Amino acid sequence: MIAQRLAIACFVPMLGCCLFNAGAGADGEPEFLAGTSRTCPKCSLERTVLKRRDLSGADLTGANLAGAVLHRARLAHAVLAGADLTDANLNKADLKYASLARANLAGVMLYEADLGLADLSDAVLSGAKMGKARLPRAVLDRAVLKDAILTGARLDDASLRRAQLAGANLVAASLRRANLEGADLNNAGLVDAVLANANLKSANLAEADLLGADLTGANLEGADLSEARLTRTILTGAVLDGAKLTGTLMPDGSVHD
Repeated sequence: MIAQRLAIACFVPMLGCCLFNAGAGADGEPEFLAGTSRTCPKCSLERTVLKRRDLSGADLTGANLAGAVLHRARLAHAVLAGADLTDANLNKADLKYASLARANLAGVMLYEADLGLADLSDAVLSGAKMGKARLPRAVLDRAVLKDAILTGARLDDASLRRAQLAGANLVAASLRRANLEGADLNNAGLVDAVLANANLKSANLAEADLLGADLTGANLEGADLSEARLTRTILTGAVLDGAKLTGTLMPDGSVHD
């Protein structure tokens, strides 16, 4: 259907009339695909190839972009709230300041994508592939990141309050000063992660692997660290008041009772 609409749009000059405002083109998809408009809320763009397209500031609220190819696309300041980006390819895309609140990004590819200051609150990112993604000061409050791959990702100063990160791979990730209050990091991989001065108050870190992680000055008040591995973990200046440490493998090799 999208191809048919685009084909119709391409014949507009030959017909000497404007078909963009009639019939199937009323939703704005032909203009968007032709590059004459960046406004396409609720459009059906499933599996559409938009590689390297400049979509800065585009309005794609509630659009269906499942499986779309947006590799290296420019989406800075774009509005994608409530959009379906399931299994989409956003590798190396520019999403700075973009709004992805409540969007479905399950299985999305965001390798080396730039999401600085982006709003991903309440977004679903289960199984997302986000290795080396840049998310400084991004908002991921209540976001679902179960089993997501965030190896080497930069999340400095990001807000992840009550985010669901169970089973997530955060090996060598940088989370300096990140707000992870109440976050679920059960069984998460945080080997060599940097969490200096991070807020992990009341966070669930049960069975998490924090081998060699840097928790200097981190707030772990009331956090659940039961059966977590803290071998060689740096805890200088960390606050552990009320933290649960049952069965935790401590930095000195002892097991907390």
